[in-house]
Amino acid sequence: MWMTTAEPKSFPFSEPERLDPEPLFEELRQQPLTRVRLPYGEPGWLATRYEDVKVVLGDRRFSRAASVGRDEPRMRPLQSPPDSILSADPPEHSRLRRLVMKAFTQRRVELLRPRAQEIADGLVDGMLDRGAPADLVEDFALPLPITVICELLGVPYEDRADFRVWSDAFLSTTKFTPEEVGRSVELMREYVAGLIAQRRGTRHVQERDDLLSGLVAARDDDDRLSEDEMLSLAQAILVAGHETTATQIPNFVYALLRHPDQLARLRADLGLVPRAVEELMRYIPLGNGAGIARYATEDVELGGVTVRAGEPVLPSTASANRDPAVYSDPDALDLLREEPSHVGFGHGAHHCLGAPLARMELQVALDVLLRRLPDLRLALGEEGVEWKDGLSTRGPERMPVSWARAGS
Repeated sequence: MWMTTAEPKSFPFSEPERLDPEPLFEELRQQPLTRVRLPYGEPGWLATRYEDVKVVLGDRRFSRAASVGRDEPRMRPLQSPPDSILSADPPEHSRLRRLVMKAFTQRRVELLRPRAQEIADGLVDGMLDRGAPADLVEDFALPLPITVICELLGVPYEDRADFRVWSDAFLSTTKFTPEEVGRSVELMREYVAGLIAQRRGTRHVQERDDLLSGLVAARDDDDRLSEDEMLSLAQAILVAGHETTATQIPNFVYALLRHPDQLARLRADLGLVPRAVEELMRYIPLGNGAGIARYATEDVELGGVTVRAGEPVLPSTASANRDPAVYSDPDALDLLREEPSHVGFGHGAHHCLGAPLARMELQVALDVLLRRLPDLRLALGEEGVEWKDGLSTRGPERMPVSWARAGS
């Protein structure tokens, strides 16, 4: 029987190679939890099996609020602020989530689909007008979700260059120094505070139906959240509201181009796009492999190991999504897969609030790209793709693409 050791393993175990999974995860899934030490914070347990990861994400004996005041294990110098929704447990987490959840319901998101479609088509029109090659990241993947979240939240699109830098700093592992990260977070908070001040100054003369105005009303009229909570919530939505989609669009295209049989299947039947989005979310390891730490509030038996009260556990959704105990041939991309749902958007109370919006945007993006650019391909081959470095999300920084004929 494999035994844990007192000395934690350094994590990450290896440098990520494009979108390839961490090789050691396959071995670790055969063992109990693994003690690890991340670049920042105290040591913790790493959960790699699907069932263990779901327990850590969904069982209330594992707490995010318990991380407040602790030096939690993490990849980034930045810790989640104590007033953040990411640092809360129910019922406080539920209270904050309810304030914004109506903007991300399936029904509300479907009402946004025609606008997302219009934006995506307009971006492809621009690519076609300028001609190949185009950068799929700058010319399509970034502006699509940024435009949507700006309109939803009520943030000026023309400020996108600033909050894109702040977003990278927020997600930085090594790209920025801790001092640069702290300064960017401060600038972003000042920016959001300025937008809130504008809303307060005009709300009695100009009614606005955006999420930021709704937060201001919830704060000023109903006292349902504090000033700090409002600021943190707006910042989190602005970053998370575009980052996953902007990163996954080129990831999806890259993965499909590396699997021409699956790409041909999808091109032949665009009705498979929703299923393709789910399988690609399972298949692609978006993050670095270690999720946000949860702290055990009592002794918990997990994966054959007793996690003591007060110990942190990091759930690896990237590993869980490749668990052969759950998925047949887990390292294969299969757009017709019908096995259990992935945990790419998390699980439990902290399941991604914006998952319906991200799903819709990813569906629209794939549909438009495959319909309008049926022979989309890498303009400079795989070597021409430049990958992000020093961030907690994995994906292309630049992805030159070309096509043979004009879209319709």
